[in-house]
Amino acid sequence: MKYLENAKKHFITITRHRHEVIRNCFRAGIGIQGLFHDLSKYSPAEFIPGIKYFQGDRSPNEMERETIGYSTAWMHHKGCNKHHYEYWNDYSPKTKRLEGVEMPVKYFVEMICDRVAASKIYYGENYTDEAPLNYFLSKKGKILINGKTERELEKVLRMLADKGEKTMFAYLRKKLRKDRARRYKKAVAGIFH
Repeated sequence: MKYLENAKKHFITITRHRHEVIRNCFRAGIGIQGLFHDLSKYSPAEFIPGIKYFQGDRSPNEMERETIGYSTAWMHHKGCNKHHYEYWNDYSPKTKRLEGVEMPVKYFVEMICDRVAASKIYYGENYTDEAPLNYFLSKKGKILINGKTERELEKVLRMLADKGEKTMFAYLRKKLRKDRARRYKKAVAGIFH
């Protein structure tokens, strides 16, 4: 009985989260991209552990890690979803170490949309615009992330905490426009060289 109850609750939680991310993505200027957000969470590789380790007030991945020492669902998820900085870790031929790679802007923006949505879902009525920043700060220095990506992430989360969503989403839309213009200019230059 608990399995079916957890399945229903987990489905509702991930669907609420996904819908919140989609709303955020439209506000940030990547609406179509947002429609494809976290579809892997419905796959057996992620959904079954989500049911087994469901608690309701935090990610089941945390409980799976505490129980078996790692999260199979998370390893699958981060490998399928480019909006996680963990996806952007690769072996460096220069340093011979695993290093963070700078995230492309469109995935960085989706990551912000995801973090805000996750905080809203898990904190519920206790959510404040400081919550995503506080969560990030609790992990800072303990994660493998590209330095430029990390600095930009902190900047945007501080903007959210200090100035609110409206300002943050306007900044993200502007960042996307600049990136698209840069990529277009580079592509056109490549054609004529």
